[in-house]
Amino acid sequence: MAQQTIVLGISGGIAAYKAPELIRQLIGSGYRVIPVLTSAATHFVTNATLTAVSGEKVRQTLWDEDAERAMGHIELARVADAIVIAPATANVIAKITYGIADDLLTTIYAATQAPVLLAPAMNQEMYRHYPTQRNLRQLRERGVQIVGPNSGDQACGETGPGRMSEPHEIVTAVEAVLAHSSTPSPDVRGSAEGINVLVTAGPTRERIDPVRYLTNASSGRQGFAVASAARAIGAEVTLISGPVSLDTPPGVHRIDVESAAEMHEAVHDRLGNCDVMFAVAAVADYKPSTSHDEKIKKSQKATEEQWSLELEETVDVVASVTKLEHRPFMVGFAAETNDVLQHAREKRLRKKLDVIVVNDVSDRTIGFDSFENRVTLIHDCGEVEIPYANKDVIAERIVRETFGLLTRERKHSELNGSTH
Repeated sequence: MAQQTIVLGISGGIAAYKAPELIRQLIGSGYRVIPVLTSAATHFVTNATLTAVSGEKVRQTLWDEDAERAMGHIELARVADAIVIAPATANVIAKITYGIADDLLTTIYAATQAPVLLAPAMNQEMYRHYPTQRNLRQLRERGVQIVGPNSGDQACGETGPGRMSEPHEIVTAVEAVLAHSSTPSPDVRGSAEGINVLVTAGPTRERIDPVRYLTNASSGRQGFAVASAARAIGAEVTLISGPVSLDTPPGVHRIDVESAAEMHEAVHDRLGNCDVMFAVAAVADYKPSTSHDEKIKKSQKATEEQWSLELEETVDVVASVTKLEHRPFMVGFAAETNDVLQHAREKRLRKKLDVIVVNDVSDRTIGFDSFENRVTLIHDCGEVEIPYANKDVIAERIVRETFGLLTRERKHSELNGSTH
């Protein structure tokens, strides 16, 4: 396999001192690294150091005639297998969000089709500032991978989120993106043609009264990403979603529901020609025993020191499908907080799932409402760990693994003259 090239953008923050070690680790993982500095970055790290560790000429300005003749900024954008910006300051993040290309680094970003990873690094107040969070959210929605930041002591003397991720964490993210690009390669496009896929996503809401309900923090992003990834390789995809604020993936048929009962009904209405079901939705386990038709007034409970809400179990959507005689290939999802793998193994067997995908939602970087994830797939053939990456990348790997298992099962069934 040809050596892959990383264009490493280094912007002006104290975390730039980690750049030489990041370069060493990237090279140690087999990548070629071309450093690109902003003018502010030269106050924290020198060209001589970066040239020594990378073995490449450091690029810094659009106005270097010799460098432009040897490899212009457009060629740098094209030669890159990935663009990594570490550290990514609030200033650089804002520029690339709004398409400002006034230096070499931002111009390369504007011209590239390669995957982009940012490792934010800044003061904790700057990181929490609304414009910075808005910019990061917009970049994530465009498919940019955000790595970190970590929390801890900062050079300014404050403590909080904003420390750049460690070099090994950034390398792991680079490896995940380059090993499993979210854009299917030509040889897998169309490999799922003729296969009907059903995906559930998002939370459910269980009504207490017309204005209150029980729910959870699921954003639906992982389920929507799975639907998109399955459609990208040719499957016919139906997406049944709880209440979320996400656009429907292109080419996917979407059905919106609210409660667990509604999701159960929608799923069973569409099982007739379903080959694979990805049960990604975070379906509520409990609902109020009584749902009131009118809003419960606080004054109605004024004489009571406590007010109890009686709950009952909701319908188990996954179990209702796996118990069927003719059922689809079933991929379930588990969000755990402790003894993660053991609980997932037990759940897979208990619910008779072909595959279970589990993550540790006690880790807030991959929990509900995050843009990244880290999961383990568990099935009869073993366990596959998918490292920390954008949920689109995670979804593409889940879909690939699932269709590989489905193909294997179908071949086995044909040999034995049986069906699922």
